[in-house]
Amino acid sequence: MLLAIDIGNTNIVVALFHEDEIVHEWRMYSDIKRTADEYSSVLLSLFRDSGITQRAVDSAILSSVVPLLIGPFVKLCERITGKKPLLMGPSMYNKLPITIPESAIHEIGTDLVCNAVEAYQRYKSSVIVVDFGTALTFTAIDKKGNIQGVAITPGLGTALHSLFSNTAQLPSVPLEAPPDSLGTNTIHSIQAGIVLGYKGLVESLISQIRKDLAKKTGCKAEEIHVIATGGLNSVLKPITDVLENVDKQLTLKGLKRVAEILIQ
Repeated sequence: MLLAIDIGNTNIVVALFHEDEIVHEWRMYSDIKRTADEYSSVLLSLFRDSGITQRAVDSAILSSVVPLLIGPFVKLCERITGKKPLLMGPSMYNKLPITIPESAIHEIGTDLVCNAVEAYQRYKSSVIVVDFGTALTFTAIDKKGNIQGVAITPGLGTALHSLFSNTAQLPSVPLEAPPDSLGTNTIHSIQAGIVLGYKGLVESLISQIRKDLAKKTGCKAEEIHVIATGGLNSVLKPITDVLENVDKQLTLKGLKRVAEILIQ
């Protein structure tokens, strides 16, 4: 089985693939203070609880946007598989079915590259990937597989945390849509500002990116696909129709696809 690890700023998502199917998936908090020994202990415990033997895992691929966690997880993968993992990074980008602008090769997050690979291979057409993570990102890929650009804004959870951690009397509230935009108590008022505000942000940015991508590449704006991923997409999906498709496992599937390309 393939061990795929996506290290984000808030969560680490670990998946085991048997052929093309994710047979197990786990989440852990991203903690730069933890050592390879600690992460290995946690992961092997999760393996045992799921009836997975270490011998069943024969290869690994790793994506990380947290540099300090790369070393510990490379060691973890070596302990589990007996060999170094494939590590997402600029050295492999020229082998992928997408093209990254030269100016962005050392800046673009490896998770966004995984998203772009999977989305483009799925649609073979112009597509916008909206990733609802610690940061909310919009990655635009044209019909030839070129990443034309990325827009980045604070994620919903990040915005909410900033609000209640920097004010004396505003609480943390559930990230869900309020009855309407006219909040009559603190909870609904914050939900109106954050959730409905981000609904407008997402719809406006997608509309603008569609126009700019069409203008830049000659495609038709209405033919550009939109796919969403990330844990918090479920907050906005019920209240907007701009998210054509949702796949919370898009990044993991992108990692699997990259592994297939590089192992061939």
